[in-house]
Amino acid sequence: MPTNPENITPDLPPGQQLVAAGKWPVIGERDPLQSSQPWVLSCSGSQEESVSFTIDQLRELPQSKLIVDIHCVTRWSKLGVEFGGVMLTDLFRHIEIDPSDKFVSFVSRSARRHSSSLPLATAFEQQTMIALDVGGAPLEAGHGGPIRNIVPGRYFYKSVKWLEKIELLKTDKPGFWEAESGYHNEADPWREQRYMASTLDRREAAALIASKDFSNRDLMGIYVQSQHLDGLQASGAAMRNADFSSSSLCDADFSNANLSNACFRDCNLKGASFNGADLEGAELSGANLCGADFRGSSLIGSSFFDPAAGEQGRATFDSASILPDQVIEPLFPEQLDFVRKSLNRKV
Repeated sequence: MPTNPENITPDLPPGQQLVAAGKWPVIGERDPLQSSQPWVLSCSGSQEESVSFTIDQLRELPQSKLIVDIHCVTRWSKLGVEFGGVMLTDLFRHIEIDPSDKFVSFVSRSARRHSSSLPLATAFEQQTMIALDVGGAPLEAGHGGPIRNIVPGRYFYKSVKWLEKIELLKTDKPGFWEAESGYHNEADPWREQRYMASTLDRREAAALIASKDFSNRDLMGIYVQSQHLDGLQASGAAMRNADFSSSSLCDADFSNANLSNACFRDCNLKGASFNGADLEGAELSGANLCGADFRGSSLIGSSFFDPAAGEQGRATFDSASILPDQVIEPLFPEQLDFVRKSLNRKV
């Protein structure tokens, strides 16, 4: 079962907020790789040949139900979701497991064949399921159907959409989100294991800050608190988990940047462009957003006010702020209500 060492809340890990009732945000790719081949789940261990299952064959195996709390790394949670399918332990009764197999990798039928891995012991301990249904109905493609592995007690990127292959491994093979995007390999939401540490050293960071040009750079976790960066050029940059707290970023260009889980608390972002940016899970509480442009951005899990900080924790807007209805619609209910009222829109 999931661990909660600090016992912060009984249901919600630190840094998470609940989505509105009935909502389940679609994150990442919307559809699997198109193929004329029938869907088959192949499983390979130490035996010479893999074992394959069609969807009908999976449904003939012992079926289980699992109530799961979904915790996305971009700070939204959905509690009490009922999944149905085959427990990994039941599936593996049909697969030869060598004692030297210590890890399991789940591979997707996606355009980039993304994958994620777990220690085999963790996969069993967390009650991993090969899910076919949700809420009593087949999984929709947008949420990973027809097959998705579900790993309770881990951020949801460990639950791979469009599952097509399971591999038993002697050594770990970090997947796309861990190896390419810097996500934490353990992914325990109760310990906020969202990202690995930034690899950018202080000298490199200082030179970049002085240049005010982050364009198209991979700068995950860059720390730039309380800096004067008006006019910063950061279009196309990958700055997941960056910390810009209390910085001046007037007229900065963050267009098409990846800013998931970035912190802009108390920043001056007057006139900044976030056109087409990924701001999922970003913190914008207390920021000056007058004239800021959010057209085409993704704001799932973003925060614009912090109730605990009072008036100081509220972002400010003006008539020149551009936040289209379709952009703010995925916000958490309280956040959406705050933004609409601030923009003088109907709640």
